[in-house]
Amino acid sequence: MQIPAISNGIAGVTGTSGISGNLGGVGSVSGSGSGSGGGFGSMLTNAITSLNDTQNTASSDSVALATGQASDVTSVVTDVEKANLEMQLAVQVRNKAVDAYEEIMRMQI
Repeated sequence: MQIPAISNGIAGVTGTSGISGNLGGVGSVSGSGSGSGGGFGSMLTNAITSLNDTQNTASSDSVALATGQASDVTSVVTDVEKANLEMQLAVQVRNKAVDAYEEIMRMQI
């Protein structure tokens, strides 16, 4: 005997099309993680590359402002703050990952 509400709920949980639709394409899930389609590793690599690019842009804009080559102070300040916020986010994600790892290591087998 099947209960329709539970069967429908399970079908919604096991299907990945609903999950990826809700995320807007961010963080696609791949089977083994070693496929060429992406996954968590490639998403992490892309995020770190983006963070590095943002930091380099902020640094070069700051140097340009200090040497008098940049005239728009607001864009420099915006770029520096964007780099600062991205770095804070990366640090918080790292802290959460370390906390999760430590929690897993404390688990009894």
